[in-house]
Amino acid sequence: MEEEGAGGADNIVADFNTYEEFLDFQIKPIDLYYLEDEELARQVVELGYRGSGEVLKREEFEARKQAAEASRLSKRSQQKTLAHSGKEINDPFLKALAMREEGNRSGKMTSIIFIRDKNARDQEISGYIDYAHRLKTEDFEPYFSGKKKLLPRPSDLSFYNWETQTSTSNPTPNYLVMADNAKGLIFKNKRDRKKVDVDPKAPSPGDNTERTIIESPKYTQIVIYDHKTRRKT
Repeated sequence: MEEEGAGGADNIVADFNTYEEFLDFQIKPIDLYYLEDEELARQVVELGYRGSGEVLKREEFEARKQAAEASRLSKRSQQKTLAHSGKEINDPFLKALAMREEGNRSGKMTSIIFIRDKNARDQEISGYIDYAHRLKTEDFEPYFSGKKKLLPRPSDLSFYNWETQTSTSNPTPNYLVMADNAKGLIFKNKRDRKKVDVDPKAPSPGDNTERTIIESPKYTQIVIYDHKTRRKT
């Protein structure tokens, strides 16, 4: 019952700009006829003696109004922040990135993206990208618009050029890079200390981590490791 009441109050603050409008809506012509005073009629409605709607005090109405406005502004701000907002996306890889953008920006998850493809020099390259870190340090609008192609760089978590045999690895604000003689690379999340095992032969990529293979005509190979972080309480 309490949840229904809260939902009704939220609808009220959305329908009326001011508390006076909310009260006036509940005043009937017969109320004004007998009371002969609009302010008195409003007071009667506010006290709950008359009116056909919910009893809502001015302080509660204004508090909910402010909360609703803050929520609206927050959603608008978030929509402006998301690089994929308002774009028609057809490529499977870009769709996967769009689905994960909000989560990686907010810290709910930290996705590691493995990409194998060719660079502008037609050299085969591969590497692991910390998606959340890239989102904070780079404008992704050109990627979602199709103007640029997302590829691993020597500054990412891991990078390898198969032609020049250039290999690099770098820690990010979200992950440490660990080398395992048997499994190869392992990434350790700095927040919850959980390890992400990117070995394709591993039965599981690790706790709170999901492995997803993405098929895109624009790339040779794509694998995404979604690690959902849990804050300590």
